[in-house]
Amino acid sequence: MARARKKPDEMTFLDHLEDLRWVLVRSTIAILIAATFAFSFSGFLFDDVIFGPINPNFWTYDVLCQLSHRFGLDDSMCIGEMNFIIQNTEVEGQVSMLVWICVVAGFILAFPYILYELWKFISPALYESERKNARYFIGIASLLFFFGVLFGYFIIVPMSVNFFATFTVSSIIQNEFNVNSYIGMIKTSVLASGLYFELPIIIYFLTRLGLITADFLRKYRRYAIVIILIIAAIVTPPDVVSQIIIAIPMLLIYEGSIIMSQYVAKKEKAHV
Repeated sequence: MARARKKPDEMTFLDHLEDLRWVLVRSTIAILIAATFAFSFSGFLFDDVIFGPINPNFWTYDVLCQLSHRFGLDDSMCIGEMNFIIQNTEVEGQVSMLVWICVVAGFILAFPYILYELWKFISPALYESERKNARYFIGIASLLFFFGVLFGYFIIVPMSVNFFATFTVSSIIQNEFNVNSYIGMIKTSVLASGLYFELPIIIYFLTRLGLITADFLRKYRRYAIVIILIIAAIVTPPDVVSQIIIAIPMLLIYEGSIIMSQYVAKKEKAHV
């Protein structure tokens, strides 16, 4: 028999832990179901998605090349060929690779449901008006995450691949990338970018808890800008245009977080 849900003010710490456990269980099941779905498209997932950025005709490279010509730049942003190979050096490498890529794809596909589960868990601590806006929260947070994933895949990953493929300390060295290293870079770039785009949502709850304020974010804006520019410089080739392409969306997300914190502070004052 299902356990009757207690009212929030009647729940103990262990009751909250039990609820959180079931949130994690249901989210894990959703990820596994989505991963199974992704497995059925594993050929497309690897040939067209995972290894898409190593193709010189990849969409991002074409766009960057056209932009460089439009602004009167040279062909430094145009990709002719990728001077490297990708190899597997482990016996079980391709099997574990398949499993983990499907799991990551399952997490991305199931993200809206995971947000729904998290919303149900935290909703008792929210105002009635906030609980009524659940569908807007899940929709906006999901869109931000998917935009971040697309930004990571179509912008950060191709620029990183181009940079590491062309960077060399000696003409004697040939690039032969381990497939786990290559896929690890893609997973890190895509997931980190998706989660970074969730920053306004994270700031929303941190402001609600009184841990972050808009003034705090403004105070440390200059440090955030420096960190963002450093990240943009690391993951892109050494040209200003590429760094700007990376940095601008990240700066906009940070500024959006400040606006979100201001909005929450005003709502908090209205409820006092």
